Amino acid sequence: MTDNQPGEKKPAYHNWLAWLVAILVPVMLILTSVRLLVTPLFVQIEYRTPYFPADPYGFTQQDRLYWSQIAVEYLLNDEGISFLEELQFEDGTQVYNARELKHMLDVKEVLQSALVVWYFSIGSIFLLGMWAYWGKWMDAYQRGISRGGWITVGIIAVTMVIVLIGFSVFFVFFHQVFFESGTWVFRFSDTLIRLFPQRFWRDTFIAIGLLSLAGGLLLGFAFKPKNRQ
Repeated sequence: MTDNQPGEKKPAYHNWLAWLVAILVPVMLILTSVRLLVTPLFVQIEYRTPYFPADPYGFTQQDRLYWSQIAVEYLLNDEGISFLEELQFEDGTQVYNARELKHMLDVKEVLQSALVVWYFSIGSIFLLGMWAYWGKWMDAYQRGISRGGWITVGIIAVTMVIVLIGFSVFFVFFHQVFFESGTWVFRFSDTLIRLFPQRFWRDTFIAIGLLSLAGGLLLGFAFKPKNRQ
């Protein structure tokens, strides 16, 4: 099904709905990329990348793989902070101190909220697609998908330049936006830094950018409006 027949005036709300779709697409693509990377598989790949910094305090690669898998599991499950609070090393010391536990709790809340937004964006795009099909404004819907893909490309292009030029500044800004000031600063000897050094986060943001960029280009070209006579 397509929009109204040639020469027939199209309802104005079709254009507004196309823009709504275009706004939802970057949200869906970026959060899809985030979800794909919040997995033990990505962590395993990242730890094996060339020149990934070793832990100066003694974690082996196997140690990192073990403890990081538990951390990722916590972020995605329904358990409380006791899931991490009860963890201990072989010498009986806690794996995470109080500040680290507070930050992990904050990260989980942010991630869970982001996943709700992700589900909403996917569901909304699907329902709008159904409405477009039955309401005969599919051309406008496809235009919105394509436009959203190109908006994603623009957002990611700017972000990637910032990340590559000044990741430290970007990293601080990101945390200031999503977390309470000072709650995300740790000692180099703390477990979170030993498991996830800055190199890990730089590569993560780059991976999110590349995945989102690929998705944006795919949708931008695949749903490109056909030229009309």
